[in-house]
Amino acid sequence: MDYKIKLSDGTTQIVKIFATTYKKLKVWKLNFNNGKEIMLYKVGSEWLQRTEDYLEQCYVVAIGAYIDGLEQA
Repeated sequence: MDYKIKLSDGTTQIVKIFATTYKKLKVWKLNFNNGKEIMLYKVGSEWLQRTEDYLEQCYVVAIGAYIDGLEQA
């Protein structure tokens, strides 16, 4: 699925979000137009990212909340 997000620098980017598995853990991969890929996963009620990903925490929380909303629909 393609989504638009507005970054803190004022730019808007298209992000592709899709669910997959990684080492038996359900994860969500985010692919940005610039080729950057970020992996999010949920532990309890908290959304986290891989240590090598450097997405600002406010975006991790916001995108995670959006994914939660999709899964409840």
